[in-house]
Amino acid sequence: MKAVWIERTGGPEVLEYGDRPDPEPKGDEVLVRVKACGLNHLDVWVRRGKSFPRPIIPGTDIVGVVQKQGAGVRGSHLGREVIVFPGFADEMSAAKMRGYLPVCPDFGMLGAHRDGGCAELAAVPAESLLEKPPQLGWHEAACLPIAFMTAWHMLFDRGQLQPGETVLIHSAGSGVGHGAIQMAHMMGARVIATSGSAAKLTKARELGADEVIDYNKEDVSGRVREFTGGRGVDVVLDHNGAVSWEASLKSLAKGGRLVVCGVTQGARVTFDLGGLFYQAQSILGSTIGRWDELHKVIHVVAAGRVHPVIDRVFPLSEIRKAHERLESPERFGKIVMEIG
Repeated sequence: MKAVWIERTGGPEVLEYGDRPDPEPKGDEVLVRVKACGLNHLDVWVRRGKSFPRPIIPGTDIVGVVQKQGAGVRGSHLGREVIVFPGFADEMSAAKMRGYLPVCPDFGMLGAHRDGGCAELAAVPAESLLEKPPQLGWHEAACLPIAFMTAWHMLFDRGQLQPGETVLIHSAGSGVGHGAIQMAHMMGARVIATSGSAAKLTKARELGADEVIDYNKEDVSGRVREFTGGRGVDVVLDHNGAVSWEASLKSLAKGGRLVVCGVTQGARVTFDLGGLFYQAQSILGSTIGRWDELHKVIHVVAAGRVHPVIDRVFPLSEIRKAHERLESPERFGKIVMEIG
């Protein structure tokens, strides 16, 4: 099969493209003929990081058609058009899949801790399969597993966002950011979005943001206080880390919830614990989401209530260009690899 793999750490130049052995599904696995695979910042961490297995085929957002299945898989999945849940744990069961896998001691991610979807074929746990609705195209479906499920989990599980509340969403052009704007708007929250680009802020308004802030030109927390009459926001969604940490905390209302799903721009922060407890605020970590949440996201998107914005689609052979675009400040939305 044609595939992309990584054997050493570094920039996009370490991404190799060529022939790899076809994977063989184990007893509880199926073999998916991959049609498309979405990229995420996780792919950058895997490329740069020393703690991931080598060689590894990256790519976590896998969609395709089931071509073969292991002897231990119940029922027939052959020919099913599927979206693959991106996380896994040993001896997965239906109960585990409907729980929160990241808290399992053996949790891992496809494309990070075992081979993923930047290949023509991918062996994945049969428990990971969700049906792709026929009205969803392959490119659109490949945007959903990590970014859109993460946004849903951050907003509604960890952040407990309610209709009428106000949410601050950093980095409107990111996969999580542009999905979260639409989801929060859909549920009746007031949305404040940030970006460093006027063009991106215009797109954020088109997606449902009520107010926007250019973090390169404006004081984020100051503008948030202006928009909220000095009160602050009920929920903040942040995957930047250190660069936006202070603004996130200063933007919180009393009883507010700061939900963090990444540290793309710094992992080391300091803050005043006194302010945190005195104002009854919460800081919450969040990693992907649950199987049932991805199921909900798929059907909300299929119904046309939320839609992923695709920045670029690349053939698998142009994986290096895709990673360069993934890290470009000009990107708005998702990068998708077309494979099948």
